[in-house]
Amino acid sequence: MTETYDAGPVAALRRIAFLMERGREETRRIEAFRTAAAAILPLPDGEVAERVGAGTITELPGIGKSTGAVITDAVRGVLPERLARLEAEHAGPLATGGRALRARLRGDLHSHSDWSDGGSPLEEMAFTAIELGHDYLVLTDHSPRLTVARGLSIERLTRQLGVIEAVNDHLGDSFTLLKGIEVDILDDGGLDQTAEMLGRLDLRVASVHSKLRMDAPAMTRRMIGAIRNPFTNVLGHCTGRMVMGNRGTRPPSQFDAKAVFEACVEHDVAVEINSRPERRDPPTALLELARDTGCLFSIDSDAHAPGQLDMLDYGCERAEAAGIDPDRIVNTWSQDQLLAWANDRRAG
Repeated sequence: MTETYDAGPVAALRRIAFLMERGREETRRIEAFRTAAAAILPLPDGEVAERVGAGTITELPGIGKSTGAVITDAVRGVLPERLARLEAEHAGPLATGGRALRARLRGDLHSHSDWSDGGSPLEEMAFTAIELGHDYLVLTDHSPRLTVARGLSIERLTRQLGVIEAVNDHLGDSFTLLKGIEVDILDDGGLDQTAEMLGRLDLRVASVHSKLRMDAPAMTRRMIGAIRNPFTNVLGHCTGRMVMGNRGTRPPSQFDAKAVFEACVEHDVAVEINSRPERRDPPTALLELARDTGCLFSIDSDAHAPGQLDMLDYGCERAEAAGIDPDRIVNTWSQDQLLAWANDRRAG
């Protein structure tokens, strides 16, 4: 029996892309569905239906055989077969544990758009965060030195802030796309952006992306230097390790974790629980050490595509298993409380 579908072709294409991203399928194939959604979004409903009726939907630029079949079914009120299969394969929780904690998260403090190395416009990231029930999402595209990830210069970051303001004007008061950055921690512990620009942001994640095999004393000094910076709010993926994935594996950086976490407590910096399954950073032993040291935490997706925003499930499962008090997880806080914390050090 054919199942009915009434959400429309754009919704069907976006949902397919979202589920493929959740399932970590090939990026090129996912892009085809997002491209198709963008191609028909500005068209009147009548034109899309007329093309479906005439069999000419694939004559539109950006519409291929697979995406055309999805559009055709959705216009006719039929659940597309591709969507039904993906719902069966990839819908539902990504992790079995952490469900109560996941429900308490109000937002996500680490995400990327196509302004740097993400795969989708920041508007799409915001819309997906809304659909997931977030109150806020911090957009944290990379800083200038990370050229391989198209890090944002002062000029590009300035333009991005204007776009974020325009998006927020459109969205209203129920959700906020917050201005952020994943700022590179330089070799000497400095941050890879000017104080003026960092001061224009709502929240800042500081991460090491280079010279990950630096000797332990130097890496410790480097990380503590960044933690002491009054602009730093979150210490991102602290060991830099990779445990799986298409980029291969990478061992964790070596540093005095106790000293680093004590500095986080002293300077009110949260330790990120990076939810990407290829990172699982910090490792369990260090996560428990940070817990026992008294650190705050931020459970973040580090999403580079809309579907990856749901990877928070993995971080919540790890935080629950480690027995971390939800009140110590800063993205369980309201937006007002989060922003007051994020900017308190500078105000002092």
